[in-house]
Order: sequence, then C-alpha cells, then structure tokens
Amino acid sequence: MHAPPTAPPRRRIRIPGPAVIAALAAALLASALAAPTAHGQGTRQDTHRNTQEIVGGGDLGPNVLVFDPSTPDIQGKVDEIFERQESAQFGDGRYALFFKPGTYDNINAQLGFYTSIAGLGLSPDDTTFNGDVTVDAGWFDGNATQNFWRSAENLALNPVNGTDRWAVSQAAPFRRMHVRGGLNLAPDGYGWASGGYIADSRIDGQVAPYSQQQWYTRDSSVGGWNNAVWNMTFSGVEGAPVQSFPNPPYTTLDTTPVSREKPFLYLDGDAYKVFVPAKRTNARGTSWGNGAPQGESIPLDRFYVVKPGATAETINAAVEQGLHLLFTPGIHHVDRPIDIDRADTVVLGLGLATIVPDNGVTAIRVGDVDGVKLAGLLVDAGPTNSDTLVEVGPAGASARHADNPTSLQDVFVRVGGAGAGRTTTGMVINSNDTIVDHTWIWRADHGEGVGWETNRADYGLQVNGDGVLATGLFVEHFNKYDVRWSGENGRTIFFQNEKAYDAPDQAAIQDGEIKGFAAYKVDDSVNNHEGWGMGSYCYFNVDPTIRQDHGFQAPVKPGVRFHDLLVVSLGGKGQYEHVINGTGSPTSGSDTIPSQVVSFP
Repeated sequence: MHAPPTAPPRRRIRIPGPAVIAALAAALLASALAAPTAHGQGTRQDTHRNTQEIVGGGDLGPNVLVFDPSTPDIQGKVDEIFERQESAQFGDGRYALFFKPGTYDNINAQLGFYTSIAGLGLSPDDTTFNGDVTVDAGWFDGNATQNFWRSAENLALNPVNGTDRWAVSQAAPFRRMHVRGGLNLAPDGYGWASGGYIADSRIDGQVAPYSQQQWYTRDSSVGGWNNAVWNMTFSGVEGAPVQSFPNPPYTTLDTTPVSREKPFLYLDGDAYKVFVPAKRTNARGTSWGNGAPQGESIPLDRFYVVKPGATAETINAAVEQGLHLLFTPGIHHVDRPIDIDRADTVVLGLGLATIVPDNGVTAIRVGDVDGVKLAGLLVDAGPTNSDTLVEVGPAGASARHADNPTSLQDVFVRVGGAGAGRTTTGMVINSNDTIVDHTWIWRADHGEGVGWETNRADYGLQVNGDGVLATGLFVEHFNKYDVRWSGENGRTIFFQNEKAYDAPDQAAIQDGEIKGFAAYKVDDSVNNHEGWGMGSYCYFNVDPTIRQDHGFQAPVKPGVRFHDLLVVSLGGKGQYEHVINGTGSPTSGSDTIPSQVVSFP
C-alpha cells in the first residue's frame, strides 16, 4: 500500500452483533442448501494413499452463495456479508457471491475484504445488474490505500447514477466486466487511493482515476480516461490515451504481447463448468463480445473441490489421478507442497481462498510442464520460514513453453499482517515463458506479526526462467531486492513498488557499495530485458535519513531497455539519489514529486 505523507490512521474493526451473526449464518445455510451442486462426493479414502480414490465435483461449501433473480432479499444478504467483511482486513472470513444469468434490479453490492462477486454466464452481458458493485473507504475515514483482497468479475452493470465506484488498491482485480456507464476509481471525497488493475473489461463511459497514484489496464475498451497522477499504463486497450509520459504520465502499448484471461466458473444449464480462455498474442480489446469465446470448458466433475481441512496428500493424489483443483473460500493449511506436475492442470481459487504452509514448506510447486493455470489464490506465509512460497518450475528448468505457457493470475503472496510469517523468497519463476498476470507479493507493513525481523522476507520475486512476461506486477516492502530478474528476454508491463518502511538504519539495507537494494534488479549477466511503466516509492518512517541510490538497477547493454520509469519519496521519508543506476535526478524534500526517466539507456 501507499502511505500518504502523514502516517495513516489506525484501522478500525467493527464486530457485528449477535443478531447480525445469527442472520448471516441462516442466510449462508439457506443459500448453501439452495445452490445447485455437481454430482460427486469429493473424496473416498482408505488408509493407503496409493489406493485412495478421488471423486470429482461436489458442492462448493457454505461460503459460496449463489443467487438468481427470484432469490428473496438479495440486497439484505449481500449487506450482511459486507457488514462482516467491511473492515476485517486480516480476518478469516472468505466469501464468493455468484449470480446466475439474468437481470437483477436495485442492487448495490458493496464489497469488503476477501469477497468476490461474479456472474455465472459465459459472457458478462449474460448477468446484468441495474445497480452497482461498490468499493468505497468509509471504514478507513475515506482512505482507500488499504482496500485490498477483493474482486469483481463477469458482470454487466447499469450504474444507478451513471457511474460505478471501484476505489481500491492492490490485489483487487476488476476482470471481464461491462460497465454501461462510467467508472470512478477514487473514494468518495477523493481521498488517497493506490490501485489497481483492470483486464478484459469494457467501460462504455469515462474512467476517472482522480487520486489514484497508479493503475494498469490490459486488453480492454474504455470510453475515455480522465486524468493521471504518477503512472497510468495501458496495453491492448481500445480508447486508451496516447503515449505521453511524463506529461501526462501515460504509458500506452497498442497490444499486449501474450495474454491468457483468467479461468472462471459458469453455469451451462444447471451444470457448473470452468471456462479456460485461450492464449492470445498481440491482443487488443476484450476476449468476449465478438462471437463464441475461444477456449475450453471443463465440467466440474473433472475438478477436486478442495475444502478447508483437506490434506496436501489428498490434494496431490487428486492431481495425480487427473483432476483439476477448485479451492473453496476459506483457509487451507498444508504440511507439504501442493505439487502440480501434470500439464494443463487448472488450479482455481474462489473467494480469495488462502493457502498457508504450516511447517516451512513451499505452499505450491509447479513442474516444468506446459499450460498450468494458477488463479485466484492468496498464499500466506506461516510462522516457520519457507525457502519459497510459490515455485513455478524446479531449479534448472529448461523446457520451452511458448506455445502453451503456464500462467499465474490473481495469485497473491503475503508475509505477515495476519500473524507472524517468514519466507526467504515469496515467488520463484524457473519455468521458461511463464505469464505472471497481476500479482501482489507483499511483505506486510502493518497488521499483526510485523517487524524488520519478525516477518523477515529478503526477496519478493525471483525470475530465473527465460521469456517470462509480467503484466501488472506489484511487489512491496521486502528486506532486500523486491524483484530480481536473472532470466533472458524478460518483459514487464507495469511495475509498482514500495521499499520496506521499517528499515532500521542505512546499514541494514547496504548492498555492498550501493545504498539500498534496488526495487527491481536485472542481473549483470542478462543481455535482453524490457520494461514499461514502472515506479518505486520510499517511505522510511523508522529512519527518514536513509538514502536509496536508485529504484532500478540493470546492465547497460543494447538489449536491456526501460521506458517510463519513476521514483518518489513519500513525504520526504527517505530519498532516492537516482532513478536507474546513476541516471535520473534525485528526489528531495517533502514535496512527493516524482523523478522520472523516459527511456534507458
């Protein structure tokens, strides 16, 4: 998150009363009973793993609420979830709200933490709200810089007042949405906001970011874009502003080199299926709205529906037997890695499903295979240090996957905040040609279990594979390098970073002769790399005298190129000497004005 020049107010936790809790429980039970279920009973076990039979399908659990237009008191049920989740930033509630195809009148679905809302049609236009899906910041005195971990997908909106409000910061994707009007990305009153991400969406009217510090929009269509603060980046967006960085700071690519939209749950008649969109190259505009969507439909009975309490042993056995994985909303503890070694496996989380390694293991490991899809998951570090939390490909992976890459979408990593957690590296990409599409890898700067050594995590993202593409890369607060890129032919479109707030002094972040570890470092051995629309910010509130030599570090070679870089000192709490290597003016004072570099070298 991004702090304003003054320290943010304390978060306030609102606990619903007994009557609200009872009503919520009743609503959840009724919805679970009413929701259609796929055939299959989940898992049939005996005492030996090798003879365990895993059955696909099953119900989606009590925290998946399914509505249709005839469901009574939809607004009341949605409000009950919001009342519980509005300020529960580090709570254990997880909810997915699904709406069957049809038209819903007079709806205002306010979304709190760990709440996902989605239509169940094959197209967003199959499910229409004459109303809004709203995120605001009343719980935090109009400050949206901590509006994390929520999502909206696959709906069409006719906003009541002509404009929908989506005032979010990190880990709050707005995907596959059709807004038949405008979209406001700032909180009521235009308080602080620090988002954000839109993909595969159509906004017929103007998008108004107002106070949003930065934003990335991919493969979409907009009726116009109202303003920019520090860094607005677009790739493959019809109607996007023209390239004009640094004034105004728009970074615009006509197309996205490679993209694959996130898999999603939908209803085919009464049967649940997961649609897996096809890979696109040089994409522009949405993947829907122009005939039948390109991709594959997978019936739910080919998924093992993972509920809290399922063991990693059972989950791995399901994958070995040929099933995909659908994680239901909740907290999933594992005592060994979840291993995905079969090509084209889909691992989809609902309602910010959260995976926690209990004993220092890696939470998720993907083999050096084609076409794995990881999506919609929050991986939360446990109290015992894990070497890595998410690992794509084993060390030394060498196979090429350009024709059918592995993709990670809305896969978020958190170290601390919900309690003490530790890892050496949050995410490691060893497989070639991997697509990392919207991730927030975050070492917590607030919450429980937070401190320079308490939630120690040296590195956020380490990329060793060749041909890796990151679209929408958010990595923050790690003790050393936030991103270190060692593979060849890497590309990043949009990068947002804050250095660790809590560095105790200059010596703690000294990188040899260099003051401060770069936010984004490309190894000296790399010959080809490119990045667009990238920013790093510092807010050293423990020791404001700290100096950071630069936000970006890279070898000076013809094949290593950067476009539209910036660094910012937030309120003068620490300063940057340069933007990249020794290039770019220093930040100074407390004016919170970026120092920018249009191209490097």
